[in-house]
Amino acid sequence: MLDGTTKKETSAVTPVTLAATLGRRERSGPQLALRQFARNKAAFAGAMVLALLVIGSVAAPVVAPFDPIQISLANKLVPPTPAHLLGTDYFGRDQMSRVLYGGQVSLYVGLLVVVIAAAVGVPIGLVAGFIGGRVDNLLMRLMDALLTFPPLLLAVAIVGSLGADIQNVMLALGIVNIPIFARLVRGSTLALREEVYVEAARALGASPLRIVFLHILRNAVAPIVVQMTVTFSSAIISEASLSFLGLGAQPPTPSWGRDLNEARRFLEDAPWLLIAPTAVIMLSVLSVNFFGDGLRDALDPRSWRDEGKRMKATRAVQD
Repeated sequence: MLDGTTKKETSAVTPVTLAATLGRRERSGPQLALRQFARNKAAFAGAMVLALLVIGSVAAPVVAPFDPIQISLANKLVPPTPAHLLGTDYFGRDQMSRVLYGGQVSLYVGLLVVVIAAAVGVPIGLVAGFIGGRVDNLLMRLMDALLTFPPLLLAVAIVGSLGADIQNVMLALGIVNIPIFARLVRGSTLALREEVYVEAARALGASPLRIVFLHILRNAVAPIVVQMTVTFSSAIISEASLSFLGLGAQPPTPSWGRDLNEARRFLEDAPWLLIAPTAVIMLSVLSVNFFGDGLRDALDPRSWRDEGKRMKATRAVQD
């Protein structure tokens, strides 16, 4: 026979509370990563700014008030007005329209550089780290040879030999960043191939390709993704530098770096020409870096464990 206390506790268990109790499950890794990313205010703000820059650049044909290459000598060097929010340049071209269209070039270059560098560097790192021996020594010495040159100087040499063109800029910057991905993935592969689950898969007869792609590459995704954001931001700066030197996008194509080069001649008469491209380069690089820092913390399993412990402690207090 149940006493009064037991009856009271039993009667308190309703279908709603029982369903809530049974519905409590530990959050999965992606959920914990998303929660951890959302807690990082700087990373969240960076993601929002980056999203606005991407949307503005992609939608430039719709939102840009003027044609970015349309010359209007009657409106040259006009300061910011309601009609031209960022003013006009020496040829009367609307500066806001050129900034929006220039974002297409910079973001496209950054994306292609990341794709080229990762597509070549990641397989090299996997092969070198997993096979080892002479193959590892040969591949890493080739990567070291590329790393001996200053990145921007090597990119200038490649573009200078191939010709001043935006496609050559993407190729040159992609080649420059290949060793970074290769050495990063090699280091992760050397550590992961000694893990217990890799040894177990090898003992069970798994093929080398299955081990590499299913067990090693899958667990090396986090540092690769973070490196992609770092490479993306550095590619934006490098493209602007090469365009500033006249080796990137050619006139009349809008480019943040080339617009900076043209603005330096009018620092006293039209300082607004320098402010706009400088501001968008700074915002794009900062937003990508903040976003990358947030991804690094969110994809770290140690932060998941800390978040899980915090959630358990909060739940215990509430119960």
